[in-house]
Amino acid sequence: MRLLLLGSSLALAACATTVNASTYPSTYQPLSGPPTVIRNAIVLTGTGERIDGGDVLMMNGKIVAVGRNLAVAPDATVIDARDRWVTPGLIDVHSHLGVNAVPYTDALRDTNEESDPVTPNVWAEHSIWPQDPGFQAALAGGVTTLQVLPGSANLIGGRSVIVRNVPAVSYQAMKFPGAPHGLKMTCGENPKRTYGGRDRAPKTRMGNIAGYRQAFADAQDYREQWRRYESERQVHAAKRPVTDAQPPSPPQRDLRLETLVGVMKGEILVHVHCYRADDMVTMLDLADEFGFKVTAFHHAVEAYKIAELLAERGVCGALWADWWGFKMEAYDGIQENLALVDHPANGCAMLHSDSETDGVQRLNQEAAKAMARGVRMGLDIPRERAVRWMTANPARALGIADRTGTLEAGKMADVVIWNGDPFSAYALADQVFMDGALVFDRGQPVARPRSDFMLGQPTSAAAP
Repeated sequence: MRLLLLGSSLALAACATTVNASTYPSTYQPLSGPPTVIRNAIVLTGTGERIDGGDVLMMNGKIVAVGRNLAVAPDATVIDARDRWVTPGLIDVHSHLGVNAVPYTDALRDTNEESDPVTPNVWAEHSIWPQDPGFQAALAGGVTTLQVLPGSANLIGGRSVIVRNVPAVSYQAMKFPGAPHGLKMTCGENPKRTYGGRDRAPKTRMGNIAGYRQAFADAQDYREQWRRYESERQVHAAKRPVTDAQPPSPPQRDLRLETLVGVMKGEILVHVHCYRADDMVTMLDLADEFGFKVTAFHHAVEAYKIAELLAERGVCGALWADWWGFKMEAYDGIQENLALVDHPANGCAMLHSDSETDGVQRLNQEAAKAMARGVRMGLDIPRERAVRWMTANPARALGIADRTGTLEAGKMADVVIWNGDPFSAYALADQVFMDGALVFDRGQPVARPRSDFMLGQPTSAAAP
């Protein structure tokens, strides 16, 4: 009986600060494709390199080599991409696909859990509807990986999840294996607008900060309770079998505080919806107070004012090219924002869509606009640098840069062949590969993936 109690206590202790890989596990299976070489393309590797007349070799789901005149097996599929461009698969670091799905009905609005301003206990993945046709529309724009987040109504909105953009019946089959969770937080106007009108806190920015601080203070106490319990459990175990004393009882499990302890341990990455520079600086102070790191500020239209500070702190900016002015905290945006955040040494700028329709299909065009504004002000932004805004930098911010985001040997073979310069308004993704398998071919409409929801719909309505 004592052994059973000890085993149960150990399991509870493991649950106290983290959620192991067996909790709502990924069942994603890498796709299967034949050995394939893309030849004679203009290759933007995502590492800062451009290879004219380059080849990309894919085999067994991985990038095998990138270069010129690569040797391949006789049975390899050869794609002549002369006059076309090749990039890594695009990564949308801020998406609500699946949780704010199309068609737009109340039944599919699963983005914000507005029962409380602090809901770190909820997980976006538990709202994902895999049949959302928006996933296929994103694939047509070259997007192979997405971070799906809760919405921005709450101070702490819950956990995000990283998904692979593949047709599936369950979100588990889309879930990026081994990728860390994120935590969605929101500063500024949204929480006080959402709750202040209901005669509930927060009503002000100072109310926002008080709400975060109390939540993390409670999490510190929770962490200490489990630390004390674990210490007492070890002392009790060391005295066995000479003691008849009952083992200590573990604290009651709290899903809200469990997530926040995971944040303070660095296991869950923090993504903050935040527009104004002063709010961002305050959030960095909050992170210092409670010992966690802000991974990225999202939207961040005033990030250009603190670009050097963000680079110094290793904080990324997930930004639009030119969306601004739709509320007071978005008023002081400039179209050079992204280029300026990218400019310092170690600067980390990213394009994000925050869109269920148009934006997620045109990240490359958004990057082109941001690049053009930066060049216009005198910054040197070649295409091989700008492509990182949609590939390598999001992979870095999501904790998956060791597996995707660049065309390098050993990484996932997520590759897009564009019909021309991807930074052109006329650019279209011709072919998209995931794990080396062809998952989208603009020249073969019948073979494109389609949501079950769209089956039986007119072809014109279903086509991305």
